[in-house]
Amino acid sequence: MFEESKNSPGSVKVPWYGYAALLFAILFFSGLLTKQQGPITALDFNTINGTFGTMKDTAKATFQGQGGIGARDGFLFALTLFPAVMLALGVVEIVDHLGGLKAGQKLLTPVLKPLLGIPGIAGLALVSSLQSTDAGASMTRMLKESGTITEREKTIFAAFQFSAGGTITNFLSTGAALFAMCTVPIALPLALIFILKFFGANLMRIYLGKVDKEGI
Repeated sequence: MFEESKNSPGSVKVPWYGYAALLFAILFFSGLLTKQQGPITALDFNTINGTFGTMKDTAKATFQGQGGIGARDGFLFALTLFPAVMLALGVVEIVDHLGGLKAGQKLLTPVLKPLLGIPGIAGLALVSSLQSTDAGASMTRMLKESGTITEREKTIFAAFQFSAGGTITNFLSTGAALFAMCTVPIALPLALIFILKFFGANLMRIYLGKVDKEGI
């Protein structure tokens, strides 16, 4: 996977359906369709990923049950990661087959290179990381293992993701508990989070460029 994406963005030839696949993937992983009604929600990652059933106290307990500890409880928690990762990687394989990642490389490199110092082919992983930490991390690992991004680019990208992982999902779910006490429009804290994510990634970029010249 990703082998053909090592060419320079300008030399990559993308069929029209590659751009269509990229657009679909961005919408699928962005979370923009999560709150929509009707069949269109079938085009959303979180909707398709679904939720586990509950038992006992439906307000508190998940399939893990309540009061678990140790390795057994940790194993059940680890199981919750598999659906998101497997679904995300499956969709990426389809998008890559249709040329969507090439389209991302060609369209997004001029944007992501100056902003973060990473190639445009990482754009889909970036969008995915805003909704799911697991999906974003697994895609980034695939990009690195295939040689599509360098160790340096992976480190910068990881710094971006590490700060406020699953930004949109967590902000609109866990963060919703604080919305009532918020004295400014809720879009402002979200915008600040994004600014600081870019700031942190560029701090890492500066560090690698100035301090660790002989390292990564």
